[in-house]
Amino acid sequence: MDQQALMARIEKLDERAAFLEQAIDDLSMALSDQWKLLEKFKREVSRLNDEIKAVEDNIARGGEREPPPPHY
Repeated sequence: MDQQALMARIEKLDERAAFLEQAIDDLSMALSDQWKLLEKFKREVSRLNDEIKAVEDNIARGGEREPPPPHY
């Protein structure tokens, strides 16, 4: 291989490396965003489970109803 071919190959490899670095950064950010969203969903599911448990406990105790609103 002559010097010019080696330089062209190195240039091409540098371009690929830069592209792959950018792809890795993009994927890393996307993964981070997905983890944040997953944590938010976990908290929401936990809150909803607590709400359901409270309703089930209320029903088990005799199903006391909430009083009607003041304008009723």
